Amino acid sequence: QVRLEESGGGLVQPGDSLRLSCLSTGQSVSTSALGWFRQPPGKERELVTAINFNGENTYYADSVKGRFTISRDNAKNTMYLQMNNLKREGPAFYYCAAQHPWTCSWFGSGKGYYYWGHGTPVSVSS
Repeated sequence: QVRLEESGGGLVQPGDSLRLSCLSTGQSVSTSALGWFRQPPGKERELVTAINFNGENTYYADSVKGRFTISRDNAKNTMYLQMNNLKREGPAFYYCAAQHPWTCSWFGSGKGYYYWGHGTPVSVSS
């Protein structure tokens, strides 16, 4: 079984940076694509960024291009999200997720994500 645990969220001001981490335990996800999703209260979860199994290919939503960087260290079973120049926005939970190893969905589509963490809260406010 795969377990994902996010950390690093918090309350920051516009323009600040924040680094999220996602640690996987249990069954390895080193052959799965991973992604970060964002969900504000009462809204649907949306894919922010994703990375393929070996880190060579990435996807970014237009809203975060140039500001966010996704990376992974399979030796440490950890994925990261470096968020720079954060924009003012209400609270949201950031979730990390892993695609099912058998999925045929492109990792940038937001589909095929089978394993999920419990989320970490991020709020950008002055």
